[in-house]
Amino acid sequence: MTITRIDQGPRLSEAVIHGDTIYLAGQVGTPGESVAAQTKEALAEIEALLARTGSSKNHLLQATIWLADMADFEEMNAAWDAWVADCAPPTRATGEAKLADPGYKVEIIMIAAKARP
Repeated sequence: MTITRIDQGPRLSEAVIHGDTIYLAGQVGTPGESVAAQTKEALAEIEALLARTGSSKNHLLQATIWLADMADFEEMNAAWDAWVADCAPPTRATGEAKLADPGYKVEIIMIAAKARP
């Protein structure tokens, strides 16, 4: 089965398509912005990657969300809830982790299915 890599770099690919499944790299917002702003920015990047890979947020399967501080859970959820309000939400797990840059407050990783024509 073919594996297609989108925006492949020396360390990672932004997306990998294997069969009808799309795996997205973790998406983040601008370091130093609020949790809500970073969440919205990461979700916009996810939506753009999904479009490029033949999918949409209506085909999400799973989300993993890492927060630098679980105290930001409700603020992140407000942005998330607005984004998934018009689609069936995926399965989701949220946890706390030290992120790659101290300015990052949220990182979102998604798996989606390809849309059928």
